[in-house]
Formats: sequence, structure tokens, C-alpha cells
Amino acid sequence: MSDWIDVAPQDEIPPGAWRSMELDGAQVAVFNIDGEYYAIEDVCTHDGGILTGGALEGEEIICPRHGARFSVKTGKVLAPPAYEDVTKFPVRIEAGTVQVRDARWD
Repeated sequence: MSDWIDVAPQDEIPPGAWRSMELDGAQVAVFNIDGEYYAIEDVCTHDGGILTGGALEGEEIICPRHGARFSVKTGKVLAPPAYEDVTKFPVRIEAGTVQVRDARWD
């Protein structure tokens, strides 16, 4: 089981914003959607592009390269050309700091 890693203080990721980071070799994006924090792998499963270069509409991130859509809350793919989900990571708030961990190998 991996350790929790600090991303940023809560107030540095306001609603509608995100923060990208590396976590155990994976690019991860942490989003604030209406005061709740979610983390997904920041890589489109269609062609490997970075998702956070695209628009965030509600709880959907749109890949800037070909328009695939993913749920920020679940990692589920919502529109082609991607057909595989992205990895979702656990998020918690500890002493006012947003933290994530890599649970892929648990």
C-alpha cells in the first residue's frame, strides 16, 4: 500500500480547478468539483495525450486532441474515440491539505 502524497493546500485548488502531479510514475490530475476532490490519471486512453489541456465541463474532462470525454469523478470514458477508462486514485483532505495515493498495487 502506498503512502498518501500531498498535492496542495485546499485553497490552492478552488472549485472548477485542477492540479497535475506525478505519483509513482503516473501523471495524475486532482480536480475540485463543487468542493469535492477527485483524482484520475492525466492521460487519454485513446492516444496518450494529456487530458488537462482540454476543457472541464461540469464533471467531464474533454481531451484536447480528439475530444474523448472522461468522468473526473469515476474515470469512466463517456465519449469516443477513447473506449478504455482512466485510472481513478483515492483522495483525502488531511489538515487542510489535499492528498492522493496510488492504490493500483494494493
